[in-house]
Amino acid sequence: MALALKEVPKAPGRMPLLGHAAALGRQPLAFLRSLRSVGDLVRVDLGTMPVYVVTSAELVREVTVTQARAFEKGRLYDRVRPLVGNGLATAGGEVHRRHRRLIQPMFHQTRIAGYADTMSNRARALADSWSPGQIIAVEQVMGELAIEILAETMFSTDIGGPAVEAVRRDLPVILKNMLLRAASPKLLDHLPIPANRAFDAASRSMRQVIDDVIAGTRRSGPSHQGDLLSVLLDARDADTGEALSDEEVRDELVTILFAGTETTASTLSWAFHEIARHPEVEKQLLAEVDEVLAGRSATMEDVPRLAGVRRVLDEVIRLHGVTLLMRRTTQEVSLGGFTVPAGTEVAFSLYALHRDPALYEDPDSFDPDRWLPDRRKAPREAFVPFGAGTRRCIGDAFAWTEATIVLATVLARWQLRPAPGHTPKEAASAMAHPDHVPMEVVPRGVPLPARRVGG
Repeated sequence: MALALKEVPKAPGRMPLLGHAAALGRQPLAFLRSLRSVGDLVRVDLGTMPVYVVTSAELVREVTVTQARAFEKGRLYDRVRPLVGNGLATAGGEVHRRHRRLIQPMFHQTRIAGYADTMSNRARALADSWSPGQIIAVEQVMGELAIEILAETMFSTDIGGPAVEAVRRDLPVILKNMLLRAASPKLLDHLPIPANRAFDAASRSMRQVIDDVIAGTRRSGPSHQGDLLSVLLDARDADTGEALSDEEVRDELVTILFAGTETTASTLSWAFHEIARHPEVEKQLLAEVDEVLAGRSATMEDVPRLAGVRRVLDEVIRLHGVTLLMRRTTQEVSLGGFTVPAGTEVAFSLYALHRDPALYEDPDSFDPDRWLPDRRKAPREAFVPFGAGTRRCIGDAFAWTEATIVLATVLARWQLRPAPGHTPKEAASAMAHPDHVPMEVVPRGVPLPARRVGG
C-alpha cells in the first residue's frame, strides 16, 4: 500500500519561513547532490511551498516518460514565463503538441546538415581570428559564437543584428537570476528586489527586440531563405492549416535563443578546460581530429566519425549538466511507494543524477572512456542530457552537431591551455556553467607541461 505524502523524508537544514531556499541559494549544486542520500523522493521547502525531489534514475524516468501525461510544467517554468512566454519550454497539453509538430521539421537531419555549414564557417573564422599567446575568456568567446551561429541560422538578413545584441546583453542577467527566482518563496514573487527587477527588465528587452525583428520581417515580405524565423512564419498545422501568431513565433524564437546559447557555450567551455587538464585525453583527441579532418574544418559528414569528440562532450555534459527541472502533477500518481496528489510540485536534477556514485564509478572524475561500449555500466535511462520523453529538448541534435564541429575545428589548429591565476568553478543557472575560463591560445605541436594543470 502506498504511503501518504506526509511520510516523505525531509531534506535537512530547513529554516522557518525560508524553508530550504537559503541552503539552495548558498550552494545549490552541493545541496541538490546531497538529496540522494536522504531518499529516492525527498521533500524540499521553498519558503512554505513543498517541492518533492526525485533523486533516482528510475523515478526521473517515471516523471519524464512512464507517467509523463500525469505532469505539466511546474513552478520553474511559471517563473521564466516572462521571458519565454508560451513557447515549447513552458507550453503544456495541446499547445505543446501543436507547436512541437510545427517546429520539429526545422531540426530534421537534412536541415541540420544545412546549418552545419554555418557552424563550420563560424568556427573556422573564430580560429582564424586568434594569435599565438593570446589570452581568451573561453566562456565569453563560446557564448558569442553560439549566439552568432543561432542568429545566422534563425535570421537570414541583417535584421537579426539587434536580436544578437539583446541576447549578448540580456541573457547573462537572465541566467544569473533564473534559479534564484525559481527557488524564492512565493512571498517574494512580486517584490521589487534587485534579482526580480533585473530578470524582468532583461526579459522585456529581449522580447521587445524579437517583436521588432518579426514585424520587420513581415513588412519585408517572404524571404524564402529557409531560416528559422521564415519557417516559423510560414508554418501551417497539417490538420487545421492554422499558422502561428506573431506572439507565438516570438515565444519560440526566444525559447530557442535561450536554450541554444548556454548549453553549447557551457559545454564547449568545460570541454576545452578538461581537455587541457588531461594530456592523454588531448593526445588521443588530436590524433582523431588529424585523421578525420586532415587539417580542414569539420563538416556534417565528419560528425559521426569523431567518436572521441563525442565521448568528451558526453562526459562534459554528464559532469556539468542541467541543474534543475520541475513538473507539477495534474492527477494523483504513485512515485517511489508514495501517493502524490494532483497539484504537487515535483523536481529533479540531471546534474545530481549524473554524479550519482551508484550509477557512475568515481563520478566526479573526467573520464571520457567511461562511454566506450565495453566500459559503459550505467543504464541508458541514467544519462538524460537533454531530458526524455515528449519533453526531450527539440534541439538536441543541433546542439551536439554544433559542439562537435566547433571543438574539432578549433583543435585542428590550436591547443588551449589554462591561464594562471584562476581555476574555473561551477556556477548554477540552467546549466552548471563555468564562472570564468581564461586560456592561452597555443599553436599545435607545442609540448604540454609534464604535470596536469589545475589539479
